[in-house]
Amino acid sequence: MTYRIFGAIDVGSYEVNLKIYELSMKNGIRLLNHVRHRLDLGSDTYATGKIGTELVDELCQVLLDFKRIMKDYGVQEYRACATSAIRETHNTLILLDRIYLKTGIHIEVLANSEQRYLGYKSIASNENAFQNIIEKGTAIVDVGGGSVQISLFDKDNLVTTQNIRMGSLRLRERLADVAERTVRYAAVVEELLDNELRTYKKLYLKDRNIQYVLLVGSYVHDLEQYMQKNGIGREIDRETFLKFYENHVRKGERELAQELGVSNENGALLIPAMVIYKRFLEETGAEKVIILGTDLSDGMAYDHGVKKGILKPEHNFENDIIEAARNIAKRYHTNRNHTIVMEQLALTIFDKLKNVHGLGRRERLLLQIAVLLHDCGKYINMSRSSECSYNIIMATEMIGLSHLERELVANVVRFNSGEILSYEELAASSLLGKEEYMKIAKLTAILRVANALDRSHRQKIREIKVTLKDNHTMQILVDTTEDLTLEQALFGEKAEFFEEVYSIRPVLKAKRM
Repeated sequence: MTYRIFGAIDVGSYEVNLKIYELSMKNGIRLLNHVRHRLDLGSDTYATGKIGTELVDELCQVLLDFKRIMKDYGVQEYRACATSAIRETHNTLILLDRIYLKTGIHIEVLANSEQRYLGYKSIASNENAFQNIIEKGTAIVDVGGGSVQISLFDKDNLVTTQNIRMGSLRLRERLADVAERTVRYAAVVEELLDNELRTYKKLYLKDRNIQYVLLVGSYVHDLEQYMQKNGIGREIDRETFLKFYENHVRKGERELAQELGVSNENGALLIPAMVIYKRFLEETGAEKVIILGTDLSDGMAYDHGVKKGILKPEHNFENDIIEAARNIAKRYHTNRNHTIVMEQLALTIFDKLKNVHGLGRRERLLLQIAVLLHDCGKYINMSRSSECSYNIIMATEMIGLSHLERELVANVVRFNSGEILSYEELAASSLLGKEEYMKIAKLTAILRVANALDRSHRQKIREIKVTLKDNHTMQILVDTTEDLTLEQALFGEKAEFFEEVYSIRPVLKAKRM
């Protein structure tokens, strides 16, 4: 079949969306229908930590309607995702079970990093514009109901991404009383945001030349339509955007809603979003604003098309994850030369063992990230570096990695030195299952051996050749002009765990150049 009909369901903080797409090699992504239903799930979650029974029943009815619409369109595959409104409830699993039993729809709750990664892919669905934009200094500001994600690009690389828990709906809930009592509502929102933005600027915008601010989020679609209707276009200069802000946003939510042709409720949520966009534009000093009315559903469609081989991306998304990890390592002053050598060693061993460990491309990426970050804890405490590295990784969001994957990487780094915990001990304090535990053990074994090969941190090894012999021995032949006495002396203790995991004994041999 030359095309597929795909459905994307986005259960957001204040709205539930269904988009139906035609995906084809010839025409790419084509939107066939978009159905929106306003449902304020986020207010309950952010205020009480739970979603009321009436709202859950209404959500189930909406999802049943979506099922009927998808059937009418002949949807072959679909994906349903929920974000912070369901992610932050205290009874998430119970809630998901109720929804599934009533509708037959399995809702995937995205970690924030997964949500933003799909949002980022929604931008990439417009390949040409995306590639041109990120070649220059660009900040992608993605405003959701619960939080804001700010991602910085430079020279086609993702430099850093940070999450600030001040989304449009969360701000609206916190300042609900103020909104009713003052005409200076936008100014009050600015005051609340200012401290967070000043901190962000000090940490991440120093010496950064940001030329573009790209606006993304649930609220941008209405803004984009207004700009297109008035002949302004998607790309506007700084002065035009600030003039629009002064003329419409400061007048209040009713005037803004009327001007954009949206409901008063949507106007109320647009104001905090517009304040965030405006303040970030001021802090970066960017000269251009790009408004793209893409959303999470577009990212789901793009991701599905790529996985099925229908769409061929020009941009390397995995490289963004790696570059983000490199920048984290740089922030904590890790030994770059040591890491470069370890990367080569670890990935060479992984590739040679592909028929033994049964792991795939994704696990190879996780190993690479573990190598890049294995020493970052020394910045905090040199005597407890592995534990500190674990805490840094768990506290640092990496766009594109799920929470489970981040926990997997953190534990590989944690067990690089010191004894690995048993599955029962590890599972008692985490969500990791037996499959993840075995991945941790296999990747840790490779990381330990690679680290032992550059134990002096002097990069003595020039080249490496790995050979499996009689299924019980792995010979590591290295080219060097240096004395490897230290590496050979300490190699044995790392080899023991490797042999325990793989039933293969690694043997180090040096070839003198």
